[in-house]
Amino acid sequence: MICLALALILFAVGAYVSWPRNADLRAFDSAEIARLETAMWRDYYDKRYPALFYHLYELSRTQFGFSPLDSFRIAFAAARAAKAFQPTRSREAANAALPALVTYYRLLASAAPGGFDVEEAARLELDWWQARREAVGPAQYGVTVARVAAITYGKRPDEPSLLIFGIGRAGAMAYRDARGQAMTDQDWSELECRLRRTYRSLKAAVARELRENDR
Repeated sequence: MICLALALILFAVGAYVSWPRNADLRAFDSAEIARLETAMWRDYYDKRYPALFYHLYELSRTQFGFSPLDSFRIAFAAARAAKAFQPTRSREAANAALPALVTYYRLLASAAPGGFDVEEAARLELDWWQARREAVGPAQYGVTVARVAAITYGKRPDEPSLLIFGIGRAGAMAYRDARGQAMTDQDWSELECRLRRTYRSLKAAVARELRENDR
């Protein structure tokens, strides 16, 4: 009886963890995703990879609705990409992060409105990561950030809401880069406010698509 009870418990846990969910990349809350992204940036620059993994997992689970298993896989791929990229100093070396980014976007694609080219999304993601290190201005690599969002959500890359999102998010990154290790808690709060505004623009773009599809 004990063995049967344990088997049933393990089966129930396994089913809960791996049972498919109706994940949707459009279902995020702007304020909450800004809070989580701010936390992830702090984790990354402090090289707290377990904390980075946890916040990535929380984002996938609570903001996009992935199953615990898929959230684990997404968080692991994203954290692995960040860790591979962080010590690199050239575009050639930065390609070490590309396989993990492809895996990350392949997992996300199942929750996208119509699927997308995961390799292109991963390549562009890595492109703007590297551009930040090459003295490229946020107004320039922010356009690439917008292009990644456009691919992910099946939108036009020149849509105003997406450009506001991409350039605004890049501006928040530039705000952090300008302060470097001198970032204070107040600075992080300001950065979170900036991210909140940018994600409102992204939410407006995807919410408009949802309303149009409901007609």
